[in-house]
Amino acid sequence: MIPWLQLDTVSVPGADVQLRLMQRGAEFSMRLGPNELMSSRLSGSEEALATLACRRIEAVKSPHLLIGGLGMGFTLRAALAVLGSDARIMVAELVPAVIAWARGPMAGIFGDSLDDPRASIREADVVDVIASHDSAFDAILLDVDNGPEGLIRKANDALYDLKGLNAIRRALRPGGVLAVWSSGPNPLFSKRLRAAGFDVNEVAVRATTKRSGSRHVIWFATKP
Repeated sequence: MIPWLQLDTVSVPGADVQLRLMQRGAEFSMRLGPNELMSSRLSGSEEALATLACRRIEAVKSPHLLIGGLGMGFTLRAALAVLGSDARIMVAELVPAVIAWARGPMAGIFGDSLDDPRASIREADVVDVIASHDSAFDAILLDVDNGPEGLIRKANDALYDLKGLNAIRRALRPGGVLAVWSSGPNPLFSKRLRAAGFDVNEVAVRATTKRSGSRHVIWFATKP
């Protein structure tokens, strides 16, 4: 068995936690304490976050997307794969080291996605990006935590409470879609989405691209 090697450890801005990048052979893992946040082996649900969201706005010409969280780039690459040349994707990543890892040890995973002219990477809190944009995005894709709770960073709760959802609604264009990834269901969050005026569809997807294995949840909330 090839042992795991710790490549880097960084502090998450605004939180008293350490984010670690681990490698075992060609496999990478991002961990928060004992919890694995993401693995290069498991990409199915993150890719579905992008492909299913893009399908919901496929009639939009020159779509503008915001992705909260770069992670291992699964969502970004999936969006680039299905969107046309006139699309624009802004990725907001809070942790500078995650961007450095994408261009460094994980460059082989990211390929040329970071240099795609349709994509721009901003070192920023997605909460601030949302608050500073009105009617700017056709889709907002959030994969910044393990779901609609601030596991990594308590300030992330501001995305998922009613005030945060109202800010997201203002940042979306009419017919725009909010897509939120979660490791599991959360009935209270579904209720809040409806209270914020969204039409809500909750979808269970596989963590891998296979037909077996654990399931994750994605909410697709459409602004009327």
